[in-house]
Amino acid sequence: MGTAGSSEALTRTDRLDRLSANRAHGKLLFGSGIGWALDAMDVGLISFVMAALALHWKLDSGTLSIIASLGFVGMAVGATFGGLLADRIGRRQVFALTLLVYGLATGASALATSVAMLMILRFVVGLGLGAELPVASTLVSEYSPRRIRGRMVVVLESFWALGWIMAALIGYFVIPLHTDGWRWALAFGLVPAAYALVVRWGLPESVRFLESKGRHAEAELAVRRFEEPAGITHAEPLPQDEPPEQAAARLERTSRTRAGLWRPEYRRRTAALWVVWFMVNFSYYGAFIWLPTLIGQRGFDLVKSFEYTLIITLAQLPGYALAAWLIEVWGRRATLATFLLGSAGAAALFGTVGSALFPDAGVGWLLFAGSLMSFFNLGAWGALYAVSPEMYPTRVRSTGAGAAAGFGRIASIIAPLAVPWLVTQGGQPLAFAVLGGAFAVAAVAALFLPELRQVALEE
Repeated sequence: MGTAGSSEALTRTDRLDRLSANRAHGKLLFGSGIGWALDAMDVGLISFVMAALALHWKLDSGTLSIIASLGFVGMAVGATFGGLLADRIGRRQVFALTLLVYGLATGASALATSVAMLMILRFVVGLGLGAELPVASTLVSEYSPRRIRGRMVVVLESFWALGWIMAALIGYFVIPLHTDGWRWALAFGLVPAAYALVVRWGLPESVRFLESKGRHAEAELAVRRFEEPAGITHAEPLPQDEPPEQAAARLERTSRTRAGLWRPEYRRRTAALWVVWFMVNFSYYGAFIWLPTLIGQRGFDLVKSFEYTLIITLAQLPGYALAAWLIEVWGRRATLATFLLGSAGAAALFGTVGSALFPDAGVGWLLFAGSLMSFFNLGAWGALYAVSPEMYPTRVRSTGAGAAAGFGRIASIIAPLAVPWLVTQGGQPLAFAVLGGAFAVAAVAALFLPELRQVALEE
């Protein structure tokens, strides 16, 4: 507690890194996490809506696959260009904009009068969803103290489970009530549009971004707001902003000297990160987008399939909790690889439950295998989002995280189309064997990532 008159001896990054977690970090984490949960709710809702549309609109699996995949096409585009935009205009601005875009488009989807209209709106929804996630994780990562940075990003990612649980609850309680229940479910998607105002005015902009643009007074004020709950105050006035033309010239010099994503010093980590993102997207969305439908194919009605999906979804929470602890104990690479291997084994087990390989398995085994898959897979997601922003310097941090996410979304486009074909060729055992194999490939790729636990983010 007290006045710090020596802030000039430390960089603003050092000052953020030396802090202990306080209420300012909690506000940032909770504010970003709510946006993250609303994102997950939207992605989760479409899996329940697809199961309902299969009954009410008599849609075949091919049409349902296209509806799901078009959303991921939008996410691929959004993730790629959202990261670029965030490095140009700011993390907070893009975060708020993406919430507004996908919230309005999801709400409009509730009024869709045709399959074509629903497909177009799902693409627009994907644009917002895809851009939001890497930007939000970058913002939290850049404010987190070094010793708990990975843990804070995993906790942020754990809000995904809350959003998916909300989707499962809406699917269970709202969709079966009426033939238009799916419309009421999608109407909940308007909530993110309203929350965009909270993000725009309630969350801070990245200090590193502000410094890169020469906006030193705003950057200093932002750091002081995080130091204030720790009792650290400053008597000196705010610094002057850098003249715009000077900042532009400095950024131009930096752009010529800083490494791009595929320069030799970043090539290996970029390649490994892209492989992990691709394989995890393929396996996760291949399994979970189709999960209510696949459970229904095992002889359960719509309500039961939604109920079992909800139970399986609850296992995401302890998965995140364990990953959040291990990521600062074991490190990023070991945690990510372990959870990916666990996901591979759980996916293979889920595929065999009730098949000729495991014919006597009942509902208990189905829920156990599904919960195990949910536990490991979402723990892996948490670790992956913690790792991604750490790979690159400030100037291209959002760009790098967004590019990896955008490449991964290509797999999420393919997965909803591939799963019905795999089930046709060899049933659910083949489908989940392929998904498990993708998890295993991701685990191997994770071992080629650098270990950056307790390492300061590169400027």
